[in-house]
Amino acid sequence: MSRPARMRDVAALAGVGTMTVSRVINGTAHVTEETSKRVFDAIAILKYRPNQIARSLRVQRSHQIGIILPNLQDSFFATCAEAASLVAKERGYSVNIAMSYEDPDAEFNEAMMMMLRQVDGLIVIPAAGLESQLTAPELKTIPIVTLDRPVGKNQFDSVVVQNANGARLAVQHLIDHGHSRIAYLGLTTPLYTLRARQASYRQAMSSAGLESQIIPGNYSLAETTEAIRDLMSQPAAPTAFFCSNGLMTRYALHALSAIGIEVPDAVALVGFDDFETADLLKPAVTVVRQPTTQMARIGAEMLFARLAKQQPAASTPRKVTLPVELVVRQSCGPHPKRKR
Repeated sequence: MSRPARMRDVAALAGVGTMTVSRVINGTAHVTEETSKRVFDAIAILKYRPNQIARSLRVQRSHQIGIILPNLQDSFFATCAEAASLVAKERGYSVNIAMSYEDPDAEFNEAMMMMLRQVDGLIVIPAAGLESQLTAPELKTIPIVTLDRPVGKNQFDSVVVQNANGARLAVQHLIDHGHSRIAYLGLTTPLYTLRARQASYRQAMSSAGLESQIIPGNYSLAETTEAIRDLMSQPAAPTAFFCSNGLMTRYALHALSAIGIEVPDAVALVGFDDFETADLLKPAVTVVRQPTTQMARIGAEMLFARLAKQQPAASTPRKVTLPVELVVRQSCGPHPKRKR
């Protein structure tokens, strides 16, 4: 379609009348869930943008907020969603949750769908990618708070953690245990968090006069297993691993077990981000713990502060950076200084 989509185009694709489309968009009358879904699907397919959407959505409060996450399979994202939802519930708000699956286009479409459902604000863990569409003009009238990953030059209120300091703590802990061949297991992705952790790993290794060994990729357990198998067969195999996030930590533990390499006897391991069974495993896993629940709660509070003051997203964004902590368990073995 060469021209912008019109309401009648949406109506035709959804198999309804234009009045029904108007009712779905404005919420002025009851429409069945099945019909609403057809209309919203048609709006997404045609990229329909109502001319008066910004004005109509600000007329009154819906007492709903939207939460957009990369997925709900990762416990980190699920914990954020739950914590933010509890804050909303405390304020008498309901919550709409959607997933971007790390796709900026899908994220933008979900944000537009949220606006069409008349949510009062958005909490977003932005999708991977250097170019976010959250800054599009269509979203300028709605307050947005980002968690974990800021957008651009902090264009929205955001809550992040000390990614660089956390990576430094992890690497220094391994160095203090006498390790000099420390490999970094990460994902090849433009994510703000992983870029900060990898850069800090490099800096910590360089400051100690050690050579970095970056092992990128690892998008599946099979890839991680193959990468570690190859590494450990080399003459100067790593004696320690720093895993960039919880997924990498779990992949690495599975891979090492499958290959028959024992932690911490053969290799030491530190992961970034704690997870449910980290302290139950044998050995229990040393991690950099980030305050996930606190991050989400603070982000939700920031959004409600915007709503209370009726401030649009564009006015003086705030950035909150939360500390992380190294939780020492058994996956690096006893500290050399404590050996008897």
